[in-house]
Amino acid sequence: MKKIKLGLFVLALFCIKAPAFAQGFTPPADSNAVVYFVRVSNFGFAVSFEYFDNDKFIGIFKGKNYMRYECPAGERLLWASSEDKEFLRCNLKAGETYIVLVNIEMGAWKARIGLEPITADHKVFERAKELVLAQKPVETPTDKIQSTQKKLEERGFIENIMKRYEAEWKNAKNTKVISEDMFIPKDKLK
Repeated sequence: MKKIKLGLFVLALFCIKAPAFAQGFTPPADSNAVVYFVRVSNFGFAVSFEYFDNDKFIGIFKGKNYMRYECPAGERLLWASSEDKEFLRCNLKAGETYIVLVNIEMGAWKARIGLEPITADHKVFERAKELVLAQKPVETPTDKIQSTQKKLEERGFIENIMKRYEAEWKNAKNTKVISEDMFIPKDKLK
C-alpha cells in the first residue's frame, strides 16, 4: 500500500512539474508576443550566437536547437552577434507567435549569423515546427544572462553596437523587418 501511495505521489509531482519542461509552442501572456529563434541545421553545431533585445542580452545557444523569447508587444530591435551583427526591426502584435530562422555562414575568423523571419508558408517552416514540437527550448540561466550583460556593459560592447546601429546600420538596405502581420496563425502551430 505504501508503494502505491508513493508511486501516485511521484506521478502527481511529475504531472504538476510537466509544464515547466514543456516543448512545443507556448502562447505568450496577453500583452506580450513571443519570438522563437530556431536553428534547423547541425551545420556549425559547436558555434553559439548571442541574442539581444535592444540593449539587453537575452540568451545564447548553439547547434540544432531553439530559444523562446517572450517580450512586450510593439516595436523592438532584436539582434544577434557573432563575427557580424544581424538586426531585425520588429513590430510585434500582442498574443502572437513569430519565428526567426537562424542561419550560419562561414566567416573570415569565425561563423557569421543570419536572421530570417519566416511565416507559415516559408519552405523551412515545417522543419522549424518539427524541431519546436520535438524538444524543449534552450533556456539561458538568469545568472548567466545577468553576468553576461554586466560583462558586455563593462566592455562598452552593447553601447558601441547601438551607436553603430544608429549611425551605420539602421537604414541599410539589408536590414530585415518583422511586421505585425508576420505572426504564425495559431492553427499552424499544432
